[in-house]
Amino acid sequence: MKRRTKRFIRMGKHLAWVCIAITIHAAPVHAVTFPIPSLELNVTTATEPEEVALVLEIIALLTILALAPAILILMTPFTRLIVIFHFLRQAMGTQSSPPNQVLVGLALFMTFFIIKPVATEIYETALNPYLEREIGYETAFENAQIPIRKFLLLNTRENDLALFVKEADIQKPETRADVSLLVLIPAYVISELKTAFIVGFVLYIPFLVIDMVVASVLLAMGMMMLPPVMISLPFKLMLFVLVDGWHLISGSLLKSFGV
Repeated sequence: MKRRTKRFIRMGKHLAWVCIAITIHAAPVHAVTFPIPSLELNVTTATEPEEVALVLEIIALLTILALAPAILILMTPFTRLIVIFHFLRQAMGTQSSPPNQVLVGLALFMTFFIIKPVATEIYETALNPYLEREIGYETAFENAQIPIRKFLLLNTRENDLALFVKEADIQKPETRADVSLLVLIPAYVISELKTAFIVGFVLYIPFLVIDMVVASVLLAMGMMMLPPVMISLPFKLMLFVLVDGWHLISGSLLKSFGV
């Protein structure tokens, strides 16, 4: 019985291979070949001004996308927020808690919340009319500069702005509309950094007092080998939670920006 079973198995295998071979040879050639797509890129001479304008628009869009990270960091409240959150974490002494991803995400969404009125005005006065072909790209660019310039001027110190106007060796602008973004953006950045460092210093004071009190108590008790940070950290966290620190700091930061 076992020999017969093995013989039937062998015959079944041979029949299967024969069927497969017959199927392959009987199938038409086009059924077993797969078409490979081809891609062609052509560079032709533009015959109409609209074609040249379209290419320039694509180049401008790619340039804006490449500069998007710099625009987000340097022309929005993101710089002040992330620097203050970093100082807060350092003052509390919690090392990497909250992690960088949480702080960057919080600063990013707070940036969207603060900058929303400016973005809405840009969309209504510049982007949407341009997409509807009501205005050209030059007019759209000029209209987009108005709310951006207004926001940057409200949050820039005059002495910082005067510094870059002087170094640029240009005529003193008479009105807000005359201020160039090339001068205004770096002035805004250093103003934001100064504000962030001032807030960071203020945040350090209460936590520094706790560190000094804990260190003095440990020294008086003769426990000089015990790191003061291990004792002061729970008190810092308790103080921060009791005053509802995240709510207080976030609310103060939202109110500190002029929009």
